[in-house]
Amino acid sequence: MNEHKNVMLKAIMAGLFIGIAGLIFLSVENKVIGSVLFSFGLLMVVSKGYYLYTGKVGYLLPYEKGYLLILGKTLLGNFIGITTVGLLFRFSGMTEVIVQANEIFNLKIGNLWYETLVLAILCGMMMYIGVQSYKVMKIDLLKVLMVMMAVIIFILAKFEHSVANMLYIAVGNTWSWKALLYVFIWVIGNGIGSIVLNLVEVRLIKE
Repeated sequence: MNEHKNVMLKAIMAGLFIGIAGLIFLSVENKVIGSVLFSFGLLMVVSKGYYLYTGKVGYLLPYEKGYLLILGKTLLGNFIGITTVGLLFRFSGMTEVIVQANEIFNLKIGNLWYETLVLAILCGMMMYIGVQSYKVMKIDLLKVLMVMMAVIIFILAKFEHSVANMLYIAVGNTWSWKALLYVFIWVIGNGIGSIVLNLVEVRLIKE
């Protein structure tokens, strides 16, 4: 069976689950507990084989024909999935969560572009560590713990996750050119962090 069959559907499913995880995080007052619960999203993605941009972009190099198209479809599918969750949630009546999503997003786009790029690069590194650890570790408990730790760290450290941040835009209805610019910066930063770690690992393995 082709590994990359039904890319768009797998990407939409990934976006849906990351969106649900993000809503859990927004709904919990204690952000440490919220970060732990958020890991549900990434655990669903890696265990089900869904396509999440931050989990796939690290394997861009060495380049294989067609992989850029797969990444593009993945990012689009993630956007569709997570935006659907966010827009649906706007009809939930949970105004306090919507207000919080607005506040978080406004803080994020208040950072200078190079500050947010650095935070996105660091998030890309954490996502690569979580996904790669799930792939290579033999003990199931360690797989789960590494994925959870990667998520907990990126959230509590306020690193920038390009797909997860799309939820705040959808829930808060804060669409703007500046929002799109910052999404672009997050996408690039996540890619840099993840790709660099992968290349370092490949080089170490070869040596």
